[in-house]
Amino acid sequence: MPWTEARETTSALAIPKSTLGVGIIGVSPAWGWAATAHIPALRALPNYEIRALSARSAESARAVGQAFGVSAVFSDHQQLVIQPDIDVVAVTVKVPHHRELVSAALAAGKAVYCEWPLGRDLDDARAMAALAAEHGVRTVVGLQARQAPAIEFVQQLLRDGYVGEVLSTTMVGVSIAGDSLVQPNAYMLDKTNGANLLTVPFGHSLDILNYTLGEFADLSAVSDVRRPLITIQETGERIVKTAADQIAVIGILTSGATASIHIREAVAGGTGFLWEINGSDGTLRITAVAALPEIFPLSVAGAQGRKEPAELAVPKALIQKWPTLTTLEGAPAFNVARAYAAFAADIDNGTHAVPDFADAVRRHEVIAAVERSAASGERVKL
Repeated sequence: MPWTEARETTSALAIPKSTLGVGIIGVSPAWGWAATAHIPALRALPNYEIRALSARSAESARAVGQAFGVSAVFSDHQQLVIQPDIDVVAVTVKVPHHRELVSAALAAGKAVYCEWPLGRDLDDARAMAALAAEHGVRTVVGLQARQAPAIEFVQQLLRDGYVGEVLSTTMVGVSIAGDSLVQPNAYMLDKTNGANLLTVPFGHSLDILNYTLGEFADLSAVSDVRRPLITIQETGERIVKTAADQIAVIGILTSGATASIHIREAVAGGTGFLWEINGSDGTLRITAVAALPEIFPLSVAGAQGRKEPAELAVPKALIQKWPTLTTLEGAPAFNVARAYAAFAADIDNGTHAVPDFADAVRRHEVIAAVERSAASGERVKL
């Protein structure tokens, strides 16, 4: 099929056979990823119903219940996960708490949607994946950039031979542009908390590269802390940062293609996000405003031969795969909603369209390899 006839998919996938009840752990009425992404996403899907919320305290639980119109609210996550009308537990708290909360939901026999990164480190991720397998429940990890229409489009173009043989790929991006952070994100400055440049902006960017082009066979990495002091915006306090703010990786994919990734933060300006896929017959260029492809809309440009890349419109059929989600397009909730929609279809059809905990382990394995290479200065095989 010529690239100019990028295949159109059906406008709507089959509606799952039953409504899935969701309980969300880690909700704030004023801020946070649950309020920004999960709740709008679930409310846009007719086959999901938010049936319970959990917050840190009884007072907070009452506040979130009133804010979002949910009557079943808990300050104890153990009470939420045992509710009989909850089919899926969404874990949207800070990374250090993932393992405890995910483990409780899995032990209760619930399907789990856990935000990325799955754990603070590879050991955490492996333990949760093993527990999910032991209990035989379905899981999702929040690597929702895979569900972005632009990524589906790029996959179509590659399958249709737009670039020919992929020879190399280059990705560069910036996360936090300045040297300050809001207070709720201050915990990301501590490397041991497991939520930082390497696991979040780099991790999401790495995932779409590997998902689209294949895994690394080997890699070499460098990392550094170039701005060791970060200002907390609300207080002016200066916090010492132990997490790297410069990460660069070069390696060989299992296909033989050369791949390089450089993600950085706390720089003045610079390219927000640029991903090039260079082949024997053409080039694809994917861009966004920052190295957070799971949040920000992606644009696709391409050229065959030696022409300058020009914009390639993402087919409407890909954008409108789930018609009720069109009102979320461009918002942080859009890809999250598409992940939930695909998960419901997976449950009904026995498919595997969304990344699960086993996929999360693979991504954590690459991140661990990056850390080993950066620490040792040696090339690491995967």
